[in-house]
Amino acid sequence: MKSVLTKVVQAGALAAVMALPAMAAVSYVEPERFTDVPFTPWERERVLKQLTAHFDKLAASLPPGQELKVDVLDVDLAGQTRPNFRGGQDLRVMNGGADWPRIHFRYSITEGGKIIKSGEEKLSNMQYLQRMNHYGNTELLRYEKQMLDDWFKQAMGIDAAAMRQATR
Repeated sequence: MKSVLTKVVQAGALAAVMALPAMAAVSYVEPERFTDVPFTPWERERVLKQLTAHFDKLAASLPPGQELKVDVLDVDLAGQTRPNFRGGQDLRVMNGGADWPRIHFRYSITEGGKIIKSGEEKLSNMQYLQRMNHYGNTELLRYEKQMLDDWFKQAMGIDAAAMRQATR
């Protein structure tokens, strides 16, 4: 009787773990040397937290049991920073010139402790202002998130409906 009860409890615990959304393991390699992240520590932290949260959302659309690991090597945000002389944070101005978003990272997808897919990506989107973007105008990193979504859909073979559901 005890062994049956133990197996039921173990199966329940496994089902609970499988039901939890996957989280990404994201690390930033020398973020102070990134091409374009905010200079002030609190703004840089906010940007990196947003990127981490977005990788978590992408990982949530992976099949149960798969995990995403990302090492971010460089970030160049869309637009150019202009000083705000009235105080507060600097302004980010986007003019569609040579100011498109870029991100360089290594990734791996593991399942059961084994790497099933890995690679190194240098993403950029020169057409970031000419495309429809499903993120709102007030969304921080809306162009970078769209670029990551496009890569993830293509690289992982995730359909658009699953992505929209996972990134809500």
